[in-house]
Amino acid sequence: MEETGADPRRWRLLGLLAIAQFMLILDVTVVAIALPHIGTDLGLDRSTLTWVVSAYTLMFGGLMLLGGRASDLFGSRVVVLTGLLVFTAASLTSGLANSAELLIGGRIAQGVGAALLSPSALSVVTKTFDGEERNKALGIWSAIGGGGAAIGVLIGGLLTAGPGWQWVFYVNVPVGLVVFAILLRMLPADRPAERQGRLDLPGAILVTAGTGTAIYALINAGDRGWLSAATLLTLAGAVVLYAAFAWLQRVVRSPLMDLGILTRRPVAAGSFLILVATALMISIFFLGSFYLQHYQGYGALRTGLSFLPIAVATTIGAHLSGQLVGKVGARPIAMIGLAVAAVGIAVPAIWDGALMVVIGTTIGGAGIGAAFVAASTTTFSQIDYREAGVASGILSTFHEFGGSLGVAVVSSIAAASLAGTVTTGFTRGFTFAAIVAAVAALLALAVVPAAKPSTGAEAHAVH
Repeated sequence: MEETGADPRRWRLLGLLAIAQFMLILDVTVVAIALPHIGTDLGLDRSTLTWVVSAYTLMFGGLMLLGGRASDLFGSRVVVLTGLLVFTAASLTSGLANSAELLIGGRIAQGVGAALLSPSALSVVTKTFDGEERNKALGIWSAIGGGGAAIGVLIGGLLTAGPGWQWVFYVNVPVGLVVFAILLRMLPADRPAERQGRLDLPGAILVTAGTGTAIYALINAGDRGWLSAATLLTLAGAVVLYAAFAWLQRVVRSPLMDLGILTRRPVAAGSFLILVATALMISIFFLGSFYLQHYQGYGALRTGLSFLPIAVATTIGAHLSGQLVGKVGARPIAMIGLAVAAVGIAVPAIWDGALMVVIGTTIGGAGIGAAFVAASTTTFSQIDYREAGVASGILSTFHEFGGSLGVAVVSSIAAASLAGTVTTGFTRGFTFAAIVAAVAALLALAVVPAAKPSTGAEAHAVH
């Protein structure tokens, strides 16, 4: 039955926002497949090519809290549309780039657009749906995050092998313009309460610099070494910037965020879950992709096809969890999901071969999809609509941290295999990821609240 007062277009709105989010997630891995061709055409060296990926990741992760707070202050509608327009224009710029400077500049602008769009779009979702419908909507949203990375490999292979690497960027333009035109008519007007206060720009600069510095340290830790002076000093710099941000939030009249939100158990537990789930997802994608392409000799397209089962399994796991989480609560979903992930990831750690990698990561993907849903529903279980943007920004920031941390750790553990022809490093990498998933499943028992997720009305009553 239709909920009284519910927008009858809400599921179509979710679909459009999901398409926009899908483009943002896709743009990490779809570009990774095209890097060799980009390097050849533009004459870029390895370090410059790394920045083609890192520039987007740094801006996306670093500006997420700013995007979320802007959504709370200026309204989700205007921030969603602005972010989508910036991302679409930047995609066109990146595709037209004929130099390293223009390409990296386009990628930076894409990251800015993504950081505005992602948390504000998630904020719209959490405010549009209530109760059991919110759990289902977050299940769909989580499936996009989990499956987008795997599908990006396939699309990247198809476009790069077909019309050329420029089309990994061009494809965003028509999609972005169509979605923008429809959202312009469909997005609901923002509530008056969302248009109060002012944006704390000094705080935004500090938290963006801190997050960007931390992600930069993690991205380069695999090459520089975890205990190298460069890595430790960069991480120390991030800590100093975060400390300055925390101090500023206590003294400024209109803070970027209420730091107390991080001490709420649901938010802390949800952040932990999204960090672990994303780290596991990116780790198995990274290890599996390198194993199939560098050790088994698969091409980009064949590798992408091999990753399709992971995307499907992640989607199924997230969908089923979205259906069940309202009945059993987030804690069992998190524990079972991470336990399934541990079992699946252990398969390629124990048995060698391309088939074992695909089977194991597919099982692991189903469990990780469930963990994504548990993370989202836990985080938003006690969030007022006026805090939805900041909460979305926090969750999205930890999502980016998880991805950077996952790649940094497993690339260090699997270094011998990534640079040579032995499988020892891959085995160690999968083993480590399986152990992390198993430990996280046990920790979920302690950190995730036992209560079922609150309905929208209950969440509003909390505040």
